[in-house]
Amino acid sequence: GVGDSIALLGFRSLERAFSESLPDVQLRETSNFIVGLRSVKDADEIARMKAAQAITDAAFSHIITFMKPGMTEREVQIELEDFMVRHGAEGLAFPSIVACGANGASPHSVPGATKLEAGQCVVMDFGARAQGYCSDMTRTVFLGEPSERLRSGYAAIRDANEQVEAVLRPGMTGKEAHELAEHVLAEHGFAGKMGHGLGHGVGIDIHELPVLSPRNETSLEVGNVVTVEPGVYLPGEIGCRLEDFGVVTEDGFEVFTKSTHELVII
Repeated sequence: GVGDSIALLGFRSLERAFSESLPDVQLRETSNFIVGLRSVKDADEIARMKAAQAITDAAFSHIITFMKPGMTEREVQIELEDFMVRHGAEGLAFPSIVACGANGASPHSVPGATKLEAGQCVVMDFGARAQGYCSDMTRTVFLGEPSERLRSGYAAIRDANEQVEAVLRPGMTGKEAHELAEHVLAEHGFAGKMGHGLGHGVGIDIHELPVLSPRNETSLEVGNVVTVEPGVYLPGEIGCRLEDFGVVTEDGFEVFTKSTHELVII
């Protein structure tokens, strides 16, 4: 846009002024360097994300008492987001996902007029922004007693989530974390049913470095804050995902998310 063009012209003028005053210094862009610096969080940043997650956990506790069969995805989304804002969020980390039944098989489903029905599961992916920092969590809940198919899908993502969180530590790569999750899902009979990276960094933005994906062969560091969000998606049938986030510590992974991993049946 026009604003971008003006900003670019300003940067070019600044660059030229520096070059003329420092003829022996060669300037180069270091935007990726800054992104890399942001991937390691300090204690203050971690405290802010924990505060954002506390609001998000409270919203989950509330929404599972509010939602009922017959409501639309959109109604649940509005209540979820309104609760976070009323309980200390300065805004949303991102537009919330509420996806019922087959809609849950789309990882980026947009809540709409689909009504919640007994016998289905509902994927809710949401986060608050507090003190300038984001939280990010996903929970899959069940409207009535789940079928064996739903139970097996949920057992798979829970096992994958918990196995990765148990071994995340400095020196492990994003690729190794992702591949462990894929291996666990395959053991449960859901090979190749995730279709996205296992996780991503969180901070000022909802998507930062580092990523837990096959593309990332660099080692995790103390202070990296990442999500762990395995999912199983069967198009036209079901989808489920379980997401926590936390920080890589000297000897492991501290999870910020306090909401249960147990099966939640409404």
